Amino acid sequence: MGHVIKWLFYLSVLAAIALVAYAYVGEFFGADFSAPQQEIRVPVTLDAQDD
Repeated sequence: MGHVIKWLFYLSVLAAIALVAYAYVGEFFGADFSAPQQEIRVPVTLDAQDD
């Protein structure tokens, strides 16, 4: 049972390293991680009257 947990730990560490590497070099493979750049305007009504 200990060997299974050890291998799962190794695989999770390798998966984390692969995820970080993909985040850095993903744009060379066509992945776009940038946030959408658009302005959003929403009207807000403030009710600040003292009753």
